[in-house]
Amino acid sequence: MGQKLNKWADVEAGHHNPLAYAVTARDQSIINMVDTAVRHKDVMLAYQAVVPAGRQTRPAFYEGLVRVLDETGRIIPARDFIHAIETTETGRIIDCLALEKGLRALHKFPGLRLSINMSARSIGYGRWMRSLKRGLGQDPTIAERLILEITESSAMLVPELVVSFMTDLQRKGISFALDDFGAGFTSFRYLRDFYFDILKIDGQFIRGIANDPDNQVLTRALVGIAEQFDLVTVAESVERPCDAAYLERIGVDCLQGYFFGAPTVHPPWEEISEQVAFA
Repeated sequence: MGQKLNKWADVEAGHHNPLAYAVTARDQSIINMVDTAVRHKDVMLAYQAVVPAGRQTRPAFYEGLVRVLDETGRIIPARDFIHAIETTETGRIIDCLALEKGLRALHKFPGLRLSINMSARSIGYGRWMRSLKRGLGQDPTIAERLILEITESSAMLVPELVVSFMTDLQRKGISFALDDFGAGFTSFRYLRDFYFDILKIDGQFIRGIANDPDNQVLTRALVGIAEQFDLVTVAESVERPCDAAYLERIGVDCLQGYFFGAPTVHPPWEEISEQVAFA
């Protein structure tokens, strides 16, 4: 009987569970891939436009999305590795590299407004805070052009710490966006206390919304919440003109997605800069 119990305990722990082993092995492979990219400095930002609804010719700002190169040179998006590294030291370093690259872009291009993703786990991380302080010190206009995006699930880890962190940086002019809103379980009491500037509605509610009555109801409710708290709304994952038109009709402020352009590691302002340099 004791041997059977021990065997069952091993199975529960994943020692004889092929699926658990495969997941662990996959995550370790991802961590190793990102570690290698960090060591070789194969980390970059891909930029995606966020456009005002109804005035889509000029972006309101861009989001800088972190990318790494694997050993074959393929560009790997954050969604393919962030879940495996978000609780690790590598996750903190990726946050630092994304911030540092974003700050350099803001310093080099004075007309740029940019959002950068971060985890609440990076609050208080020495290198991240030093990088921010150094970047802000380079140019007094950077703070008002920088938006920090924190996911709903990350913000809920340490809400009191996030509130204090945001308050300090908002005094310097930095804006904050609550990313993936609706995907998690935000306490509305905390939403009231956070004082985010921007609310980004998760793409699961946005894809195909023009023909989805359920998501229409949910998205209108989220827009109503944002209006109550005086937040700018951004709809993520907008992929069709009919969805963009519907979102504009219900009062969403800004739109982001492949309909307006895929994330690119060659943003338009760099191309213009190169043309001027070689003119």
